[in-house]
Amino acid sequence: MHIKKLATYLIAVLLLGAMQGGKAALTIEITQGVDGALPIAVVPFDTSRLSSKLPVDIAEIVASDLNISGVLKAMDRAALPANPHYSNQVQYPRWRSAGQDYLVVGRVLEESPGVYNIEFQLLDVLKQKQLLGRSMPAKIRNLRSRAHQISDFIYEQITGTRGAFNTRIAYVRAQKDAARKYVLQVADTDGYNAQNVLESDEPIMSPSWSPDGKSLAYVSFESKRPEIFIQHLATARRSKVSGFRGLNGAPSWSPDGKFLALVLSKDGNPDIYTLNTATKRLKRITSHRSIDTEPVWTADGNSIIFTSDRSGSPQLYEVGVDGGRPKRLTFEGRYNSAANISPDGKYIAMVHGARGQYKIAQIERETGNLTVLTDSALDESPSFSPNGRMVLYASGDTGSLFAVSFDGRARHKLSDQAGDIREPVWGPFDSK
Repeated sequence: MHIKKLATYLIAVLLLGAMQGGKAALTIEITQGVDGALPIAVVPFDTSRLSSKLPVDIAEIVASDLNISGVLKAMDRAALPANPHYSNQVQYPRWRSAGQDYLVVGRVLEESPGVYNIEFQLLDVLKQKQLLGRSMPAKIRNLRSRAHQISDFIYEQITGTRGAFNTRIAYVRAQKDAARKYVLQVADTDGYNAQNVLESDEPIMSPSWSPDGKSLAYVSFESKRPEIFIQHLATARRSKVSGFRGLNGAPSWSPDGKFLALVLSKDGNPDIYTLNTATKRLKRITSHRSIDTEPVWTADGNSIIFTSDRSGSPQLYEVGVDGGRPKRLTFEGRYNSAANISPDGKYIAMVHGARGQYKIAQIERETGNLTVLTDSALDESPSFSPNGRMVLYASGDTGSLFAVSFDGRARHKLSDQAGDIREPVWGPFDSK
């Protein structure tokens, strides 16, 4: 069953109720690469001077990150023609003959027990020169984070776009046979370091990151009816911000972090409201006999895009934060829902339904051109990375998370041995 009912709390019951149980770590599986990706070799970092083996392979993490980007393709480690650790050890003709455009070398030095210094260099093989060199302090607990930071530095140096590997994602996991059936989790973008935010016997849904990355808003059914909470991640302190009669659903933070857009049915049909999180003042934005749901803010904070069936089928509409007559945005296909806006405001990712299949698509706001990004039949919950280059989404076919490049050319899966994972949201740059 796909999302055919727009009332958010009914969506949660239908989807989450079907999830399977179990706990397992997420792992990355590349399912589709890019033929034109730039070749880069990441040599294992020198750790020969350490007193004990590191718990992670920094070069392996970096290579995996770069592969996920779809822009770069890391050379298979078994095919590396040499293992240099410094630029003065590099014989550039060997790497050019191996078809590599870029090369990453590095080493890890031990300053004291559990305290390290990571040195790395990014080299241009064709121009035979260093493009980037850095030295980074690290402790054993943040080695993975440092590896993701290295990936970010490399990605930005080559592409000119800020990397988003050292950020976090949030999602809902269902555990049918566990003590707590539903868990809201946050994890690194590669699925590691998962932490529980909330565990409940009742459904949890619609997580939304605050712009500063310090809090999550979400819907919980722990009182047997939908209520909206805001939870501070560092302290676990939370507060209920909406518990009206009827539906309280689909919270979405404004770009300045001062408001939530949400769906309430306290006055009749589900409509879009805004809530000042400091004063708790509500403002009604839409008023229609249809179901209006899934609000998201535009990048400038002046408008809200939402899903409505007011035209007879689910489509995306835009309305100003002061209300007024909504403008219809989507016309191609009879089903378009679950909008998510790119950080630059130029694109809208959404669920696009056609011929009984539901795929992730995006439209360019200026032209209205639609591009289908995925090829499975039951995809949902798209969420842009904070640099706008990837879209995270869930697949109803497998209960797994995927990320696809914004042009649809590269895709990878966050696979899981058990369980069903839904409603992913990619955190902002400041989410770690």
